Amino acid sequence: MSESDFRTVLGVIPGVDAQDGAGVKLKRSLGGPRLQHFDPFLLLDEFRSDQAGDYIAGFPDHPHRGFETVTYMLAGRMRHRDNQGNSGLLQSGGAQWMTAGRGIVHSEMPEQEDGLMWGFQLWVNLPAADKMTAPRYQDIEPGDIPEAERPGGARVRIVAGELGGVAGPVSGIATKPLYYDVALPAEGRFDEAVPEGHNAFVYVYGGGLDLGSHTLSEGQMALLTDGARVEARARGGEARFLLIAGQPIGEPVARYGPFVMNTKEEIIQAFRDYEAGKF
Repeated sequence: MSESDFRTVLGVIPGVDAQDGAGVKLKRSLGGPRLQHFDPFLLLDEFRSDQAGDYIAGFPDHPHRGFETVTYMLAGRMRHRDNQGNSGLLQSGGAQWMTAGRGIVHSEMPEQEDGLMWGFQLWVNLPAADKMTAPRYQDIEPGDIPEAERPGGARVRIVAGELGGVAGPVSGIATKPLYYDVALPAEGRFDEAVPEGHNAFVYVYGGGLDLGSHTLSEGQMALLTDGARVEARARGGEARFLLIAGQPIGEPVARYGPFVMNTKEEIIQAFRDYEAGKF
């Protein structure tokens, strides 16, 4: 294995304090002023607070069209409902991969009045051929996300993709995503293959991480160059991070609020359809 096989850091994006929904406080790294998108990824938010006032108002009814939302919970409970009669409860350790497709109106509301609420929301673009498909959900219970122990001490929860012959529960996604939640002990090491040609990033949400010549701290995202492997080491104690990768789509992106299409005209049509009650 040569040095050129390993991905290096292309850039580091710090998370920025932001609010969304009905005033939910969060930290946004992707989809903010520093970086609008990293094909096929459009947004990454971390919401983390034990102060009810930071999250209790939740995310009331709002529309989506043309992309996918991925919610992964570390702590707390979030109730999902939509305008098509679907409902589900996201619990600590669980995930939901929602393909909005041609349009959906949904809400995500905390089902707790106090305690820690902690998780992530990722937005993943859809190719033009899939933007107007019927909405669908993959609701994943905590016990359905497999965990693999790897050389170097890493414990990895596999939401999507495969690691060491263990496959995550998410399937049928156009961008062939990889979504790992990695825990490293002090001095632990992560060294794993990732699909060449996929765009990939690391988001650190606990401790510190050495990634090549870069040291990352909590709340930082590192965009990675192309390559066959990712190597990282815990720095100064235990480390927790997400490793996410996906196949680039390579199409124009027209984006306005909750709609992501390929042209301005398609965005205008999305507003018209939403206002006409066609979602």
